[in-house]
Amino acid sequence: MQLSLATRLVYVFLVVCTALSNPTGEHQCRLASPYTPTFPLLDDVSIEDLQALFGNGSLSSVNLVHAYIERIAEVNHLLRAVGEINPDALEIARALDVERSLGRDNIATKDQMNNTAGSYALVGAKVSRESSIVTRLREAGAVILGKATMGEWAQCRSRKVSSSHGWSAYGGQVLGAYYPQQDPFGSSSGSAVAVSIGLALGSIGTETSGSIVNPAERSNVVGIKPTLGLTSRDMVIPISLRQDTVGPIGRTVKDAAYMLTAISGKDRFDNWTSVQPYDTTPDYVKACNHLGLKGARVGIPRNGIDYYTDASHKPIMVAFEKAIQTVRDAGARVIEEANFSSFDPPAFGRNSSIVLDTDFVVGLADYLSLLSSNPNGVHNLQDVSRFTKSDQREEHPDRDTYVWDRQLSRNITSSSAESYAAYQANLLMGGEQGVVGALDRHKLDALVMPTFSSFYLPAIAGLPIVSVPLGFYPAQTPLTMDLKKRVVSSAPNIPFGIAFVGRRWSEEKLIALAYAFEQRTMIRRKMKPYIRPTFELSDQLEPSEETPYKLKVQYQAPVPNPAGLGQRLVREVMRNLFSLKSFISFVFGLTYTRL
Repeated sequence: MQLSLATRLVYVFLVVCTALSNPTGEHQCRLASPYTPTFPLLDDVSIEDLQALFGNGSLSSVNLVHAYIERIAEVNHLLRAVGEINPDALEIARALDVERSLGRDNIATKDQMNNTAGSYALVGAKVSRESSIVTRLREAGAVILGKATMGEWAQCRSRKVSSSHGWSAYGGQVLGAYYPQQDPFGSSSGSAVAVSIGLALGSIGTETSGSIVNPAERSNVVGIKPTLGLTSRDMVIPISLRQDTVGPIGRTVKDAAYMLTAISGKDRFDNWTSVQPYDTTPDYVKACNHLGLKGARVGIPRNGIDYYTDASHKPIMVAFEKAIQTVRDAGARVIEEANFSSFDPPAFGRNSSIVLDTDFVVGLADYLSLLSSNPNGVHNLQDVSRFTKSDQREEHPDRDTYVWDRQLSRNITSSSAESYAAYQANLLMGGEQGVVGALDRHKLDALVMPTFSSFYLPAIAGLPIVSVPLGFYPAQTPLTMDLKKRVVSSAPNIPFGIAFVGRRWSEEKLIALAYAFEQRTMIRRKMKPYIRPTFELSDQLEPSEETPYKLKVQYQAPVPNPAGLGQRLVREVMRNLFSLKSFISFVFGLTYTRL
């Protein structure tokens, strides 16, 4: 079924340009031509804005895709958010000239693009069928523009001390756009960064535990982690069948709601979707109500927040308490101390380790068995581990395989009694003793938490989350880095979020609450990224078909210390790499996301 004009998805992933810094230290790219405010800026434009432009004939799909690709080319050498562009995209866009989309590098597309999970082990491999999510998008009229860069194997390879969020051998280190060398904070990092600076209107990520909502909050955008079973995981490189979910990342709650409506529904290739309580997917856009907080009952599980709070979170908690007053002012009843009756993070952490370890070994082998071409001959985790340790591009042992070594050492499987018991214990802790218990005892519509503490119990219980922007680290924030000094963990202007958490299938209520909060605060508009592409729709020249279109964004050496970037001109002339034969108008960032 074709999407109506109002529900067309608009995303993009790829560009080329010149970057310089201004005296304030903000990196900018040279304009192709003087900008006149005829069109909305692409880092603020919404799906409904584009709907109006398409409706009045001011904009074509090809023009929109061209703009996004130019923007990607401007900044991708600095942020590495985009990994690959679909060589067929332009051809499809010209045929449809109204829809567009993009995907992440672990959701299978049956075309000329790779599906690598960030590893060279899967470069050149072909899938026997593409992901049901991708099929659903194509049937809705979307064009898959390309793949976002992601954390290798969805951060399921190395210890945190050994690697960094958003790094992969194939794609390099994704960096956030709000501070130089910023940690993007999650495996769906490229998807969130691309959305934040208008390289795409929206993206798709997958979350096992935090990998939609965490990158979303650190990129000042909206992330929806759906109920387990609302969206299909078919042909998505897995971590855990019992925790993985696929959801949208957008600049606004309404844009994310459009995307969620498009990708939700039952799928014969994923039995978990058969438990959905409805045959027709709700229209989540209709839940976007300015009065969504009025009369709602929301609770604060203080014990679930305090456990994860340290001194670095003080600015977040100050902003959170102000946000609670905003929620009250909007007409909601806020229940303090709506605590979890039994909250034992070490216990559910041990259980999660068993569940994820045993699920990944089986799930990866199942996915690899569905490849129609497997040039590196990897058929299971043992093969992938051997490849990784022998290929210098994988940077082993500097980035270790600790997680895989642990997984391969277990003498149990996902169907064993021990794995099942761990899963059932987590369902109890996350549900009756955790989120669902708190909701039921206090007759609540949702829990509200800072995003950094929100995802642990919903991950193990399959519950939904909507994260929206809350604020930014203040100017006096001291700079901290990860243990290997690769990325910046906290610094001035880095964003953070607030999350609404609910029961299974409560996405409509959570979207209503999040939308009402977003519209009252408009936090996203209060801070701009330090680096922003400058190519806009008004700069358009119709791209020519004279040159062949090929692009694989190659991993480059890490960017030097940001202080040195402001003094030098960075040029990349990539426009010739794009032929109108393979363009699309939106990039729908299909990315597998999780920690």
